Amino acid sequence: MTITYSTYEAKARFSEVLRQVREGKTVTISYRGEPAAEIRPIPPKKQTLDERLRELERRGVLVPAQDPNAPIRPIAHRPGALKRFLDERAED
Repeated sequence: MTITYSTYEAKARFSEVLRQVREGKTVTISYRGEPAAEIRPIPPKKQTLDERLRELERRGVLVPAQDPNAPIRPIAHRPGALKRFLDERAED
């Protein structure tokens, strides 16, 4: 699906144009009624899971485990935390 904007409209609604392109639509920019430019989505880069994980680690989004074989520890340190929370809510 192609959507057409004049240069003035495209400038005024640039965020909307980008949103439409990110949704997979092609946007045509016209100058004095004639098509002048076309903005299309870039095809997604295919990455393997390992490549994606390395990229996220490089960006600091993920931190690799110190010991991948270590057992998972529970976050709640005191048993019954949920029951105490619900009891306190019931009292109010």
